[in-house]
Amino acid sequence: MKPLWGWLSGAAVGTAGLCAGGGGLGGSGWLAYLASISLVTFCFYGVDKRRAVRSGRRIPEAVLHVLALAGGTVGAALGQGVFHHKTQKRGFRVVWMLIVLLQVGLVVAYVVWRD
Repeated sequence: MKPLWGWLSGAAVGTAGLCAGGGGLGGSGWLAYLASISLVTFCFYGVDKRRAVRSGRRIPEAVLHVLALAGGTVGAALGQGVFHHKTQKRGFRVVWMLIVLLQVGLVVAYVVWRD
């Protein structure tokens, strides 16, 4: 499991670098961050699906949820569709939908109440 966490750390550093290069988290910095975390999340779904097929050591569902919560929702949705992964587990889908609803609510609140 150590290589996975090393990869995640590297992805986090790369994501931070993209955000800094895009002017922090303003404007294109947010887009760079969301694209990066979505790519990382998508890859994690692919790795977990491969491990599931090969009966390998799995990525904990909590990690997949944290990645989605951190902004990788688009990558999670694409990963579920492309890899046909985590689409039948009702409990997983319920938590994932709650994350999506929370994020949509935050975006709506931002749009409505920004000055």
